Amino acid sequence: MQISRRQFFKISSAGLGTSSLAALGMAPALAQAEVRQYKLLRAKETRNNCTYCSVGCGVLMYSLGDGAKNAKAKIFHIEGDPDHPVSRGSLCPKGSGLIDYINSPQRLKYPEVREAGSKEWKRISWDEAIDRIARLMKDDRDANFIEKNEKGQLVNRWATTGFLGSSAASNETGILDVKFARGLGMVHLENQARLCHGPSVAGLAPSFGRGAMTNNWVDIKNADVILVMGGNPAEAHPVGFKWAVEAKTKNKAYMMVVDPRFNRTAAVADFYSPIRAGADSAFLLGVANYLLDNDKIQHEYVKAYTNAPLIVREDYSFDDGLFSGYDADKRAYDRSSWAYELGADGYALRDDSLQHPRSVFQLLKKHVARYTPEMVSSICGTPKEDFLHICEKLAATCVPDRTTSILYALGWTHHVGGSQIIRASAIVQLLLGNIGMPGGGINALRGHSNVQGFTDLGVLTTMLPGYLTLPHENQQSLKAYLDERTPKTLVANQVNFWRNTPKFMVSFLKGMYGDKATAGNDFGYHWLPKWDRSYDVMAFVEQMHKGKANGYVIQGFNVIAAAASSGKVREGLAKLKFLVVIDPLQTETASFWENHGEFNDVNPAEIQTTVFRLPSSCFAEEDGSIANSGRWLQWHWAGQVPPFEARHDGKILGTLLMKIRELYEKEGGTCPEPLMSLDWNYHDPKDPHPEEVAKQANGYALADLFDDKGNQIAKKGDLLSSFAHLRDDGTTTSLCWIYTGQWTQAGNMMARRDNTDTGFGNTPGWAFAWPANRRLLYNRASLDPAGKPWDPKRAFLHWDGAKWTGADVPDYPVGSPPNSGVSPFIMLQDGVGHLFSMGALVDGPFPEHYEPEESPIPANPLHSGSGKSPVVRIFKDDLPSFGSREDFPCVATSYSITEMFRHWTKHSRLNAIVQPEQFVEISEKLAASKGIVAGDMVKVASKRGYIRGKAVVTKRVMTLKVAGQEVEQVGIPVHWGFEGTTRKGFLANVLSPRVGDANTHTPEYKAFLVSVEKA
Repeated sequence: MQISRRQFFKISSAGLGTSSLAALGMAPALAQAEVRQYKLLRAKETRNNCTYCSVGCGVLMYSLGDGAKNAKAKIFHIEGDPDHPVSRGSLCPKGSGLIDYINSPQRLKYPEVREAGSKEWKRISWDEAIDRIARLMKDDRDANFIEKNEKGQLVNRWATTGFLGSSAASNETGILDVKFARGLGMVHLENQARLCHGPSVAGLAPSFGRGAMTNNWVDIKNADVILVMGGNPAEAHPVGFKWAVEAKTKNKAYMMVVDPRFNRTAAVADFYSPIRAGADSAFLLGVANYLLDNDKIQHEYVKAYTNAPLIVREDYSFDDGLFSGYDADKRAYDRSSWAYELGADGYALRDDSLQHPRSVFQLLKKHVARYTPEMVSSICGTPKEDFLHICEKLAATCVPDRTTSILYALGWTHHVGGSQIIRASAIVQLLLGNIGMPGGGINALRGHSNVQGFTDLGVLTTMLPGYLTLPHENQQSLKAYLDERTPKTLVANQVNFWRNTPKFMVSFLKGMYGDKATAGNDFGYHWLPKWDRSYDVMAFVEQMHKGKANGYVIQGFNVIAAAASSGKVREGLAKLKFLVVIDPLQTETASFWENHGEFNDVNPAEIQTTVFRLPSSCFAEEDGSIANSGRWLQWHWAGQVPPFEARHDGKILGTLLMKIRELYEKEGGTCPEPLMSLDWNYHDPKDPHPEEVAKQANGYALADLFDDKGNQIAKKGDLLSSFAHLRDDGTTTSLCWIYTGQWTQAGNMMARRDNTDTGFGNTPGWAFAWPANRRLLYNRASLDPAGKPWDPKRAFLHWDGAKWTGADVPDYPVGSPPNSGVSPFIMLQDGVGHLFSMGALVDGPFPEHYEPEESPIPANPLHSGSGKSPVVRIFKDDLPSFGSREDFPCVATSYSITEMFRHWTKHSRLNAIVQPEQFVEISEKLAASKGIVAGDMVKVASKRGYIRGKAVVTKRVMTLKVAGQEVEQVGIPVHWGFEGTTRKGFLANVLSPRVGDANTHTPEYKAFLVSVEKA
């Protein structure tokens, strides 16, 4: 049977048998159309969502089981859900292989242990596994729990055992992770967001008020211009990318791609331009300079809806790469000068003419003036004419009736300046007036199916659910915390919605500690662990490496493959007393002690870590919700029970927590009160049901609630319908305030399936979007202050004489009329979008281009000295691991490919067949200079290690002219390792440096130095 690559995936996704490959060649061509109806006879259909990227595609799973009492359903076929508003029945190559993922030979079947020094796994019972793990955790907690620090402050933290959460498990699992870890006092609680999209929150929240994708997948179709930069959605998010293609075909949108490689997105774009990896800030600040220099900004929008008119303090300055307040000894800034000049009334001074020399507008003009087209071309390696062409196309959307949508992903976040790259894009979009507009916005394309959800839920070292922060040790009382964390309004009449922080925090504490949280004990505030420093992934690896960590519980997170410098991660894991891996699949993290030749050259006998491998369910075997990039909380259902002895994550955590509590009840121990006060009062504490956890996350009324007019809005015991009903007096509970409304008295809002289009592709009847089911953030900014749409063809909201209404839930007080003076960026203290971010980021109120820590050029043309970030995250012990441009002259950038998803799909037979072997991409010029031809095995080395792979010699990677010299770039896909169905390969992150974004500590995976040689 002759088939094309596309037909291969289409046929394979039909999945005649337990493997998606079974369809290949098993039926004659004329019979293919008849296959589906016979195949699905007597099958049960279950709705779910794809487990890979956060497009959140709908899938239909079909299982057999005759309904008899002891029969078990088994999924045998998966296809796309045609009703889903985003995917509309489509699945990409990754989704097409889901059935192979579920039935992978690498699925874990039974609990196992690898004893210290052993060379093999040993099967054990669940009871033995839980008993042993509970004992190890309790002993470590008792020995190392810190009740009070050296200053005598109550901190209740446990720092020697860490917890890594999944990025694909349900939100309900995430809530249990938070309660489990914080209840025990853990401060190292992290998820995959730390290593991928952390800078999105850090860059977007100070700019607009929230750290999320501003619009949604379908809305991309409304754009007039699409800039794809820092991402490759045709490969990483293929089904979501259909909406960019629809913008081109039906809206005549002009699509531009700026990327180190001519990738598959570029192949369907109208224009492509290369860029040196790590130079994105310079490019975007050059765009901002072009817009200002050529008066291509939407003036009325900028004056009304940004902080351009506000006056900055007189002691703020910027000179030669340094902002005011820098302390060289501490390698940190005092950010107090990065603030507004306040009047006697406490509000920011302003100049609506924008002429004041210390207005944000004039300071921005001065700041970006250095980024001329010539300077951008020199730094980025982008041809000047390409840069100017992109500027002109973007500038054309400064008018009210045209919009640009910016799409980005890990190509921006995986940098030492990732947060500031995103800030730079925010400045561009605010100058153009494209925030809040249908077809506009900055669309952060999340990489994992529920990395958005686990970020929302605060599965991060210094965070709590709903983007509240875990208290610092200096915040010794709830009042001190709330006084410091509740922002003061800086412009009169603004909403400043974070003023409600007390309501959100107290309701969270009630959710954590239930009846034991009372006004008399600060609602249990003192039981929360208090942090003294960031216990993020980089920091915990450092702690392990120094022998100062004892245990690690890792759930659905392949840390040795995901964290920077896998060699150091492996060495750190080898110094632990115990490691617990909860996962559906065999992972390199669980097998770090095994010798796999040069892929993992270790001596098991020397590694004394006891490793437990616990089999968990996968997406197809659990009920629950996940949050896609567009903030949609979509409920999904299990199509079969977990195979063999695998258990749901919630049951594993519940059983373990109950065992630890049992030990404390029998034996006592160090500071049991926070753990024993934790509200874990589920129907079955050992196996919490997702439904009851989801309702707890939503929140309840603990007393009858009344509004300001005396109208009853909830009865005692009711599920809440809005976070507006939360109180700070202990009469409400909500574990995640932004999720309030997801499950109300009317039922499960996340399970809704009304795909009616209310306009512009908006489908508010499908699932539930936080906040308040709002699909387009900042949508009041689509109209001018008088309520007139900037573009009549994009009339998204309107004032009906009493309230705001329209295609979406207004992101605005519904009763504030036109010309009320209330500005649309309601989460920020001043109500406007931030060109100047004040002290929200640790490395500057304006973005600035700094060279990557491993730079291919001798100096940053913008600065004297090193020209590198003065506050970048580096541990002293890692300094010797950085390479020089003399020894490692090429710039390496890592990426994903269409057929594979990180390190999961190498366990799927279909995906392993189409991408079986590790490869790297190099330019024709580099290949010629090294005597390399396509198919040769090459060795790519950094100061930290090496990998080998097949050479793909291609025009897609180009030799660039940067700062007067030629620079070669090397493309490195990340998907292989020493476990899986593919051929064994190297973990690509053996090459990457341990250097992190100054704000989020997300490592640099996209711009580091390597050498390339023929192997």
